Amino acid sequence: MKRKHKKYSKPKKPYDRIRIEEEAKIIKEFGLKNKREIWKAEAKINSIREKTKKLLLAPEEERISFFKRLKKIGLNVNSISDVLSLDKRDFLNRRLQTIVFKKRLAPTIKAARQLIVHKKILVDGRIVDRPSYIVPLDLEDKIERKDKKRKDLEENQKFKEEILAK
Repeated sequence: MKRKHKKYSKPKKPYDRIRIEEEAKIIKEFGLKNKREIWKAEAKINSIREKTKKLLLAPEEERISFFKRLKKIGLNVNSISDVLSLDKRDFLNRRLQTIVFKKRLAPTIKAARQLIVHKKILVDGRIVDRPSYIVPLDLEDKIERKDKKRKDLEENQKFKEEILAK
């Protein structure tokens, strides 16, 4: 069995008051389950920055393809300085949970998380049950809520009436 590696690293100072308060605000704003989700987003942004730093000496075609990949997931970048200035909030804004809330498919950010976990959200016709799913720009307008259809409800009602009539 292959060993799984952590996708994040814990803060070096566990009891830094300023960081704890900032993380509490982010958790409330994005409806996150715990701080680990913040740390994962931070680690992902740091890895993107590292890749960008390696691209400084790379040919122009590689840079352009890297920028295209970042634009595809919804990060608005046009230059290396834009990539280096990315923040964890930029990455958290691309999560399915945040987009479901912003599209008004759920009344609150926590309700959006619950809908996703309970498999009530479709992305391009497929059920996605991970609130941390990073939504590409081309799929953003294909997010919809899965509800029981009226036809099914009507058939169910007729069936109940037939049983009660017997």
